[in-house]
Amino acid sequence: MTFGLAGALDPALAAGTIMLPGELISRDGARFVTCKAWRERVAASLGLEVSTGTLLTSARAIETPAEKAAAFRDTGAAAVDMESAAVAEVAAAHGLPFIAVRVIVDTAGDALPPAVVAASTAGRVEIGRLIAGLVAAPREIAELIRLARRYRMAMRSLALVGTHLA
Repeated sequence: MTFGLAGALDPALAAGTIMLPGELISRDGARFVTCKAWRERVAASLGLEVSTGTLLTSARAIETPAEKAAAFRDTGAAAVDMESAAVAEVAAAHGLPFIAVRVIVDTAGDALPPAVVAASTAGRVEIGRLIAGLVAAPREIAELIRLARRYRMAMRSLALVGTHLA
């Protein structure tokens, strides 16, 4: 199982939306079907509507609304993350069932602030680099505040899922 955050490619997905994708795809074309029975058990335990669209795994962040629209159009994926396909590949190689649990942070219409992208490595934000980027581009502060609000919404949804999986 992978468990974490994702960005929306489908304009219908709001921040905080829980995704239990039926399929994962990678940019190189690999496809992995998730375990339907496991997905259905998790969804039923939540008692909430969840998205079961396709999840794209990308080696890099998809930063702008235009890039997100192109990825949505080209792949049909509802959301994007950076890890799940690699875990699905290992599970498939060992004949293990697999699901992904993802929660939407940034919507299809949200641009990721360049200062955040530049300060991010391996899923972590280097605060010093972020501050330097914001000093150089203070207009990005409003985008960062919007992203922080969406992040808090997503983390509440992710925590809710966690309580049902424990």
